Amino acid sequence: MKHFYLPFEKRAGFSCSHEAVEALSEYEKYQLSFHPERPKYLDYLTIFETPEECLSNDEHGSCVIQTHRASLGTGENLIPVMLIGQQSGPTSDFSLMKKLMKEPENISRWNHGMPTPAAFQKAIDAIQLAEKENRIVITVIDTAGADPTEESEAGGIAWKIGRCMKALAEARVPTLSVIINRGCSGGAIALTGCDVVLAMEYATYLVISPEACSSILFHTREKANLAAEISQITAKEALKNGIIDDLILETQGPAHRFREAALNSFRNSVTTWIGKLHASGFDRVFETRVQRWEKIGQWSTISENEILAFEKPVSFFIPKPEKGLFIARHKQCTDNEGKNIVDPVLYSKLLSDNFVCSSCGYRYVRLTAHDYIDLVLDRDSFSEHPETRYIVDRDILGFPDYPHKIEAARHKTGAASSFITGNGTIEGEPVVFCATNFNFFGGSFCMSTGEKIWRAAKIAIAGKKPLIIQATGGGARMHEGCSSMVSIPKLHVAVSSVEKAGLPVITIVTDPTLGGVAIGVASRGFRIFEHNAGNIGFSGKRVIEQYTGHKTSKEFQTTSWLQQKGFVDKTALPTALRHEIATILRMHTAPQCNAIP
Repeated sequence: MKHFYLPFEKRAGFSCSHEAVEALSEYEKYQLSFHPERPKYLDYLTIFETPEECLSNDEHGSCVIQTHRASLGTGENLIPVMLIGQQSGPTSDFSLMKKLMKEPENISRWNHGMPTPAAFQKAIDAIQLAEKENRIVITVIDTAGADPTEESEAGGIAWKIGRCMKALAEARVPTLSVIINRGCSGGAIALTGCDVVLAMEYATYLVISPEACSSILFHTREKANLAAEISQITAKEALKNGIIDDLILETQGPAHRFREAALNSFRNSVTTWIGKLHASGFDRVFETRVQRWEKIGQWSTISENEILAFEKPVSFFIPKPEKGLFIARHKQCTDNEGKNIVDPVLYSKLLSDNFVCSSCGYRYVRLTAHDYIDLVLDRDSFSEHPETRYIVDRDILGFPDYPHKIEAARHKTGAASSFITGNGTIEGEPVVFCATNFNFFGGSFCMSTGEKIWRAAKIAIAGKKPLIIQATGGGARMHEGCSSMVSIPKLHVAVSSVEKAGLPVITIVTDPTLGGVAIGVASRGFRIFEHNAGNIGFSGKRVIEQYTGHKTSKEFQTTSWLQQKGFVDKTALPTALRHEIATILRMHTAPQCNAIP
């Protein structure tokens, strides 16, 4: 077979006209976005002048991100660029693809188009090289997501993705991103936090695949089309929602059938946009970037009277028993041989283990935002910021039951949203403190959280105060679609603003911290990992085990496992956080110290 045909392409009378594509279901449009014959990064490379590969290596999965020096423009107005392209497979020639992918070494080498830590490190190095050589950075996005394996977690994939976004947030040269096919999850957001974001007309941009979204929402993968429709994943909807800046029209029809027209459109659009970036100069790149990201995101507001209807302090901290030294053991506790354990638990032992059962690893409790406020800050020193207090989540997609679930979460947690910011003191030192409620939608990262971090950063800079953030959550919130994920680069720009002002940023990493939360705030600043925490990384344990088909190692994604891999700055029990942070702050302000150790 010379060509590949999707099921809808085989239907009688189907053409590749714009009208025919618009009539497709949302899931079919999703399938179209990663049609195996759509041009890939190396196809688009041909429109650039004097492309020269750089930073090549043979590390596993490194080829999924390719980097080239090149230039683009017209006549004598050639502009130097650094290209960072996601190459989701060896070729867009279907016949050649079938031959190449019969070889096991090719299958392994291309890793199903999923970038590994080595691939993201190459991107980081390329951004740094672009700064040295004064080249505009152009990232080209085509990915189903980052590699979900234990090997990649051991290689620090969450922190590599975070460093990619930090590098783009702080780049001293302009940056531009183009989503050419499918831009999904952390693999895409790692490289789309740019000054300009474009997308091919029939590309998709999404926080989670329609199949996975359907599985979570409807407990079946059979409603993927409905999930795709709800999530608004097409490039046109991304433009409508304000998360990309412009469409690159596929003028004659889908790029896999009208390749030359697509390449010409890409060249014309990218040439225009990098011309604008180049003309604006490199002197005020960061200031211009701040102005762009300040506008990203949508949220609603709530009144004081509405807040008072549900606001209350909620604590899950297990207090010391009034009588005796023991508390009841959790149900269904078993030893290594599978035998039930029913003996009560010594409270002091449980407290020293951070509420994790030493027999079976069961976590008794996940603390609330109010708990962390009480544990970290001096007594009665916290006052919520009026600038963030009234910001709440907005239902921009009409997601099923989202408003009702938000209302239920408010009454459960006693808070208007999952994220709280305010002023306080730590052993007398004034700080800006941010806390997350895991029990509010699993602490998932959303647009309101991005905006609250943005405003908290501005307050920290204005008051010359350290920024302390307690991080937890299972990832970016699917109920807000890709808009939730796009708020992650926004927080990187905010945190970089604080660090550029010479102020310390300290992140408390708690159980769980995964996905968008891990690659976002948990990858920044000086990080204190809670003792005996678990579920810390990019892909969750269940996702990895489903993808690989085998169990993860026993201590996987725990603080001790991460410490062995070299990813932990410091560990502390929740009860010791105040003193540990105070010590770090004193070291930062000491005359002989200019930075956090």
